Amino acid sequence: MTMFPAPSGAVNAEVSVYSSLDNDLAAPLIAAFQDRNPDISVRYENLLTGELHDRIVAETLAGTGTADFAFSSAMDLQIKLANDGFARRVVTPDTGHWPDWANWRDTAYALTFEPAVFAYHKPSFAGEEPPSTRADLMRWIAEHPDRAQGRIGTYDITRSGVGYLFMARDQELYPRIWSVVAAMGRAGVQQFPTSGALLERIADGRLAIGYNILGSYAADWARRHPDVGLILPRDFTVVVSRVALVPAAARQPELGGRMLAFLMSSEGQMLLSRTLRLSAVSLEVAGQQSPAGGMQDLTGLRLKPVPVSPGLLAYLDRATRARLIARWNEAIAGH
Repeated sequence: MTMFPAPSGAVNAEVSVYSSLDNDLAAPLIAAFQDRNPDISVRYENLLTGELHDRIVAETLAGTGTADFAFSSAMDLQIKLANDGFARRVVTPDTGHWPDWANWRDTAYALTFEPAVFAYHKPSFAGEEPPSTRADLMRWIAEHPDRAQGRIGTYDITRSGVGYLFMARDQELYPRIWSVVAAMGRAGVQQFPTSGALLERIADGRLAIGYNILGSYAADWARRHPDVGLILPRDFTVVVSRVALVPAAARQPELGGRMLAFLMSSEGQMLLSRTLRLSAVSLEVAGQQSPAGGMQDLTGLRLKPVPVSPGLLAYLDRATRARLIARWNEAIAGH
């Protein structure tokens, strides 16, 4: 838990935040919120996504009250909270023009726009274009077996929530996805639970290319490591979001709503875009974004955002999950 004292020194209120965003990334958002609200201190708890969900449920059922604002990259778990009655309806000044796919019943709002990308080691593709579609990736593997062997990476979908979500969405959108996975399997694909583990190996050349990497992290690595490049797939680009809500049992729901309104405002969205390099959901802000602010120019791409809706609950179904993972393991093994 980290405390951000009220800048004015005169604490009139304290807002409690549960979030999966690392402290160093959350700090500029909190500072900007406190610039607008100098008498409010912020109690910030950085939690794993599953722990965040479970804490809100347990504290609500215990009747002790819970966080005032929850912000998580686990879209499915946030929607489960809202669907199960653990989130309250909040209307902000920006609710009226928020995209339909990014707002479920004014209780759960997508605040970021994070594509799944191909990240690659630039020196490994010197003098040639890296794959920019899934068909290109299969072709590159077939034409360069020696260069591809053991040098393709992706998430371990049994351990990475976002990796599982990306693959579930791929399966819905692309009939040939299992041919892609089988091709990666024949090339000795390496699987990792985190973005950092993948991108570290792409940066130093142990991996030539990474499939379905969370674009916000890839963009940050590309900025700091000149040998890392990224491509938003031209056939289609899956987009996920970090989802915010105000819990039904919030101790200070008005303050939670105030933080939500700030992050939905043009200022908050621009800060998410520029400081965190996460593309904005706000159409007003998205129109002002440049390649330096968010990911890159997204125009002309076949973007496929995962809607903030109860459809996400299907991904939490144990039988559905078990079938997808079994199919994944079969394809990786070449069956």
